[in-house]
Amino acid sequence: MTNQIIQELIDRYVTVSFQVHKKAESLIKGKIGDDLTNDQHYILRYISQSRECTSSELADAFEVNKSAITAIINRMADKGLIKRTRDENDRRVVYLTLTDEGNILYQNCQEKIQFLVESIITQFEESEIKNFINTYEKLAQILDKKKKEELGE
Repeated sequence: MTNQIIQELIDRYVTVSFQVHKKAESLIKGKIGDDLTNDQHYILRYISQSRECTSSELADAFEVNKSAITAIINRMADKGLIKRTRDENDRRVVYLTLTDEGNILYQNCQEKIQFLVESIITQFEESEIKNFINTYEKLAQILDKKKKEELGE
């Protein structure tokens, strides 16, 4: 590929990546309403799928500082969405789980997001969306590998 073609592809990628990310975040926020921020929704999703986790696990999963996660978790615990439980053998370890209220709110949001995403992906042929997801997963793997290389892992 020539430098010109590479630059055109980079420009297209950056533009579409920004557009898709911003519009998707906006549509999701429109579905979850004022009850949650998008970050809080993603945290509820993570905890729901893992059943329980620690703040350190969340910080690693979302690639943010533990202090940022702690601030979000504090607000969510204050709302009664997340419960903290200390490990009986190591009091320094605190497990996070969803409360009944947190689980109900998460399930309600998930239903709304499911309908939103379904309305979008059904506009593609099955082969198109599968190819897209496979390519996107490959991109995620490449980015993960690149990040590890930069960190010297």
